[in-house]
Amino acid sequence: MRPLSVDSIAILLDADELAPETIDHLRADSRNAVTKLLAKRQKRLQAAALEQQRLMALHSHENDLFHQGYRLIAGVDEAGRGPLAGPVVVAAVILPPDFRLPGLDDSKKLSPQQRQDLYITIKAEALAVNHVIIDNNRIDLLNIYQATMEGMYQALAALHPLPDAALIDAMPLRQLTIPSRSIIHGDSLSASIAAASIIAKVERDMIMNNLDNAYPNYGFSRHKGYATPQHLEALNKYGPCPIHRKSFAPVKTWGALFSEDR
Repeated sequence: MRPLSVDSIAILLDADELAPETIDHLRADSRNAVTKLLAKRQKRLQAAALEQQRLMALHSHENDLFHQGYRLIAGVDEAGRGPLAGPVVVAAVILPPDFRLPGLDDSKKLSPQQRQDLYITIKAEALAVNHVIIDNNRIDLLNIYQATMEGMYQALAALHPLPDAALIDAMPLRQLTIPSRSIIHGDSLSASIAAASIIAKVERDMIMNNLDNAYPNYGFSRHKGYATPQHLEALNKYGPCPIHRKSFAPVKTWGALFSEDR
């Protein structure tokens, strides 16, 4: 029998499931290209197995609550606590019990394109998604910790359906009337919190991109309000604008220079 072409073998090896005798037959093929294709397939399958293990671990908190009888488990996270300008955005997400999304992770570990792709899937497949925007004036009034906490309560309260348990990134929400867990580095340890971190980050980035059009001197679309050298240089040159956080150093050193005309 004439051996399969390398191109045909490449198509064959794209399948996740192959009969053991097929693999044995291909391993007996002495062509270097076939050996490389087999090695590439093995590497792909190993990576997929590791990703499945990671996703299983990422759902451990959710699974524990499912086993206790809870079904609507919300993850809560924020984006934008540290910047000098713009809002903090808080998101809450309820994922289906059988939800498994390859690549789901802490938004900070993902590229903008990865976040965008995951954002679209989460929005389409989650049982509930909500985000809340707490602007810079509210942050200055309350402080960033209290403003973020306020946003978390609001984000959870506006979910439909309402959750019967919550997983929160780091911050304890002691006034919740449902069971909750505060998880340090929760965006890396809980699928629901990771999903919320992606929603919050993408929503906030879109806001900062729009604010860049309103205040083009500061480069908000590039640094999203964080204290980069470029941002600090713009602050030194132009002073603060209306979306800067007056209570944050070094912005607060400008004091009376805040003006709606800037």
